[in-house]
Amino acid sequence: MSKSSRPAPPRVPTLEDVARAAGLSSMTVSRALNTPQKVRPKTVEKVLAAVKATGYIPNALAGGLASRRSKLIAVVVPQINNSMFVDTIQAISDELAARGYHMLLCVAGYAQQAEAELVATLLSRRPDGIVLTGIHHSTELKRVILNASVPVVEIWDLTPTPLDMLVGFSHERVGEATADYLWRKGYRRPGLLWTVDNRAALRKNGVCDGLARHGLFAPASVDVALPARFAAGRAGLRELLKKGEFDVIVCSSDTLAQGAIVEAQACGMRVPQDLAVMGFGDLDFAADTWPAITTVSVDRHIIGYRAATLLADRIEGIEPDETIVDIGFHLVERGSA
Repeated sequence: MSKSSRPAPPRVPTLEDVARAAGLSSMTVSRALNTPQKVRPKTVEKVLAAVKATGYIPNALAGGLASRRSKLIAVVVPQINNSMFVDTIQAISDELAARGYHMLLCVAGYAQQAEAELVATLLSRRPDGIVLTGIHHSTELKRVILNASVPVVEIWDLTPTPLDMLVGFSHERVGEATADYLWRKGYRRPGLLWTVDNRAALRKNGVCDGLARHGLFAPASVDVALPARFAAGRAGLRELLKKGEFDVIVCSSDTLAQGAIVEAQACGMRVPQDLAVMGFGDLDFAADTWPAITTVSVDRHIIGYRAATLLADRIEGIEPDETIVDIGFHLVERGSA
């Protein structure tokens, strides 16, 4: 079909179309859509019926200029194919919806520059608030955020100096608690199977520091690429076993731990009798593997709920009692270690 014979695209319905369909002035229609509390209910009903009939899509940004509210909250996560973040994202979405806001979910990956560029683009859409994952951001992103003067909540980490507000936990303390647990259980030849990202690195440092206090220095380690996958757990354990003999493998996630357990069993090793395995995250499958995975549990849902609540309160002029929320963690002992 030639360009000249292609049908013209349908005309986008306008506010004037709605006004004609409703038999009202454009000004009345605008007021009914943007400030319905100031218009008679019957008039609002008539306008909404006309909107439905014409297929008109109100310009939410234009309507929000008067109140300086877009009702959008941007949520930036490194990835969405990671079970670790799913419950948090869902909790944010549910709580924001209950408060009358909409979530705009964005995936930034793990590169700081990509995150900074994404946030700059998001801010041009005038969100009412932003949720960022972690506390490690580029100088460029920090400058853009501060200049925008928009409420921000960082999640899944802990620092006394957040950009604005924060909901998370200490990855270093998770690592230290893991090391203390291994020592109490009698494990003296640990190996580490780890992904390469900032939060995992903090846990790894905590494990190594904790082990060092017990006289166990520089445990053998294998790093695997992000995102953490079952297959990477299997391949990582094969590589790690080339470096020596171990009585326990500590993994940066339950996903890697699950892969390590299967690989150990495939090699004829009993878990935990011949080789113990420990994970992190207490993901949905952790309690149902064989053996069940010993892990560190973090309330992923409460992170999302508290983050959304902090943002909505701040936007609505309610100053929170605390801007730094440490949700803590707890170790879950099961059969694998």
